Amino acid sequence: ASKQKEYDLIVEQAEDEISAVNMAIGASFAGARAMTATSGGGLALMVEGISLAGMTETPLVIVDCQRPAPATGLPTRTEQADLLYVAHCGHGEFPRVIFAPSSADEAFHLIIKSFYLAEKYQIPVFVLGDQYLNDSSWTVDPFNLDTKYKDRQSIISGKDLEDISPYQYKRYKLTESGISPRILPGIPNQVIYADSDEHSEEGHITESAEVRRNMVNKRLKKLEGLKKEISLPKIFPDKKAGQYVVSWGSTLGVVEEAVQQLRKKDFDIGYIHFSEIYPMRENSFPPEIKEKSDLITVENNATGQFSKFLRMETGISIEKKLLKYDGRPFSPQELVQFIEKKR
Repeated sequence: ASKQKEYDLIVEQAEDEISAVNMAIGASFAGARAMTATSGGGLALMVEGISLAGMTETPLVIVDCQRPAPATGLPTRTEQADLLYVAHCGHGEFPRVIFAPSSADEAFHLIIKSFYLAEKYQIPVFVLGDQYLNDSSWTVDPFNLDTKYKDRQSIISGKDLEDISPYQYKRYKLTESGISPRILPGIPNQVIYADSDEHSEEGHITESAEVRRNMVNKRLKKLEGLKKEISLPKIFPDKKAGQYVVSWGSTLGVVEEAVQQLRKKDFDIGYIHFSEIYPMRENSFPPEIKEKSDLITVENNATGQFSKFLRMETGISIEKKLLKYDGRPFSPQELVQFIEKKR
């Protein structure tokens, strides 16, 4: 009886996670800006739904608050070990965005930007937090709303809708940007066909090789526009330092403090910090840094996931790594001591 109760609880939790992503997709399909939040285990249960959003081109924002894994791992501790998973989760190939805020203020603004990009490009957007960021206390100035991300995106205006003949709307119309005009359910004299199978411009199921190629290319073409929307990493103090700490997500505060301490000791050092991670722009690393500077990555995981991701996206290989994966965040002293030893 005890084992059956435990099994029933596991099944119930799994159904909750699956329901959460499906409800978010349904709400978005109906026209609401929708988000769901989870940690790594819950995200694993949402993957089929994420692929559905990728194929149906339904906007979706997913917050993944990372913690040590696999399985339940250390459920009350912190880690940055879901990056490569989030970059590739979902069967097949479809565009996505990955953000990793470094502070409460940045998390607020990146969530707003996430909704904007998800809706404009009709894609899933992932926001990677972690237990360290979640449990931190912050003093912030009053939030300044990003008005440029306020307007609804990609939904056909009433005027443009008048130009479409009755019942001639194409949900997956091929366009130069890869973004198809979007209407909401219930529009008079038009029909929406949305399908999880591969489909024609009208949304009808197909196994045509030509249509398949066109639709894959259409979806992936969105990456070209997305790269122009992604902010470059923060580089401190400038592009002329001899050494840089490369970090991402919640580690920025520790890195900033450690670099300041090292500069007071006459170290020629700065940092490069990524909060908007994917798609990665080609000029993320200026040539002078790429060719002349010594790089060190700082990550809360065991395998240097961001350095692997960076090499995959830019060809830049970073050999020096400070990795921590005991469930605890970094301290500035750890980073200072590591760099002093490597001098």
